[in-house]
Amino acid sequence: MKVYFSFLSVSFIASSHGFVTPSSSNPSRTSTFHTPLRQSYLLPRLQSNRSPSLFAEVNGKSYDDTCDVLVLGSGPAGSAMATLLGAGGDLDVIVADQNFDTNWVPNYGVWKDEWETVVEKYQAAGVEITGGNEGTSIDREWAVTDCYFGGSFDIPMEERLRLDRPYCRVDRFALKKALSKHFRVVKANHMSEAIGINMYKPAGSLVHDEDGTTIQLIEKGSTTPITIRTKIVVDTTGHETKLVLKDTRGQYSPPGFQIAYGALVELDESSSPDLSHVGPYDKEAMTLFDYRTDHFSGEQEVEQATKVPTFMYAMPLKGNQVFFEETSLVARPAVSFQECKDRCFKRLDYLGIKVDKVTEEEYCYIPMGGALPMRDQRILGVGGASAMVHPSTGFHLCRALMGSSDAASAIKQELGSSEPNIDRAVASAYHALWSPSNIRQRNFAVFGGEFLMKQNVVGLRGFFDGFFRVPLDLWGGFLAGWPGLAHNESHETWLRRLWFGLSFIVKIPLPVALAMTGSIVKYTVTEGIDLAQSVTPIFGEPFSYEYKRNLDRIGDVAAKKEALEMIKESSITEEVPVALEESILR
Repeated sequence: MKVYFSFLSVSFIASSHGFVTPSSSNPSRTSTFHTPLRQSYLLPRLQSNRSPSLFAEVNGKSYDDTCDVLVLGSGPAGSAMATLLGAGGDLDVIVADQNFDTNWVPNYGVWKDEWETVVEKYQAAGVEITGGNEGTSIDREWAVTDCYFGGSFDIPMEERLRLDRPYCRVDRFALKKALSKHFRVVKANHMSEAIGINMYKPAGSLVHDEDGTTIQLIEKGSTTPITIRTKIVVDTTGHETKLVLKDTRGQYSPPGFQIAYGALVELDESSSPDLSHVGPYDKEAMTLFDYRTDHFSGEQEVEQATKVPTFMYAMPLKGNQVFFEETSLVARPAVSFQECKDRCFKRLDYLGIKVDKVTEEEYCYIPMGGALPMRDQRILGVGGASAMVHPSTGFHLCRALMGSSDAASAIKQELGSSEPNIDRAVASAYHALWSPSNIRQRNFAVFGGEFLMKQNVVGLRGFFDGFFRVPLDLWGGFLAGWPGLAHNESHETWLRRLWFGLSFIVKIPLPVALAMTGSIVKYTVTEGIDLAQSVTPIFGEPFSYEYKRNLDRIGDVAAKKEALEMIKESSITEEVPVALEESILR
């Protein structure tokens, strides 16, 4: 049995299987760079049409290697950023990760129409997402998606809510292969920690200047750092990054946590009366939610299950193989992994589902919500490092891949300009991820997450039963929550979000609607204007990440020039202040 830990806050930690690394090489291209001092760290350089690096040697200093962009972390976000940036051969990209050779762990589930928008976006950027049984790195597709919310508000326990929207399981091995192109690899991690905006410890381990960044990395088991010179550093090491500071100075909600125990199992179906089903679950459907609690007995058990809700998520794969996952949607503090595991097997036993063998286990830890990155940082956070996880649902993969495409495009555009500005490149990439419009949409979803984590199982049943009864474009847009994904256009403006809210609140049971109304009022009073700003035009736009040159050190040049000319013409003042002349020449 294999045991995996999916830890989004550290990147996507994977199992220890081997993986094919990028294989294209062009030995002649090595001569255009300073010769690496530690060739053992590096994969062969890829073919490129770009001009020689500017950083072969800077101010007489030698480096172990140089590149245009250094990506820290090799999960989906990091691999996507590196592949997109390197596509076309104009930029030299390095991915730094001690665990690059390990496989990705999570059983990624995606809506088919969302995934198709991602695949199309990557094709347009010159990156083909291929492989898997179904193509486009998909290994299983279900035509329909099922939910069970019985046990409250007169919903029969056995009632199934079927969604006519296809769901897919991503082939994580095929996806990693598709996103492991156009970059080189250094099997080392950074050693730095931010102590302020663009300030890090230990001293000298990460230093920015006008033309780029010098950073030290450590190989696993080594104490001797290697030094990389790069123009831009991209951090994809997860929500609990040590390099990207989050803006916690004002009012904000700390992250909640999605906890899940998953098991890929082989079933004993020798006495099964119907091989087309696994207990109540149709093998031709993906079960997204089963929030029923009839498998608990005893007052204390039922009380705990009601107060601390979890749901079953089931992916029938092939034959007698099924992936089951018992999940706490979002909580603060996090629900116990042991609680989720115990509930998983208790539910299966109650449903008459006999497990013959557990072949894999997955422990999933996903921070949701929290503060966005601070402005004016020279390190670009992407994925969890930029708080891109959906604050209400925990969905992340499609959002991370779509956002990476936009951020990579912004970087390539700036670095390809005649006079590239590193600060502007990073700010433009942050703006591509978190435009004021996208921040407003996120703020709407942050409130959703805060409301959901306060609900017991009764409230959640009522909430989701009503949620999936509004039109698909409305609930699909909320679950997407990112520009470019399917149905997101239904949530991209304050008016459409308001319409969703009004359409939704009349679908949910009255007690849940009243609880939500009270939460809206309380949240607006205690947490500031974010929610109101997301559904009205009254409070304007949130802050922008767009680059703005700091003119405070320049001042009013016209006024100073006027003073200078008057001083020169004056018969009283004999000397021109040196400081005045210097300030005009800046």
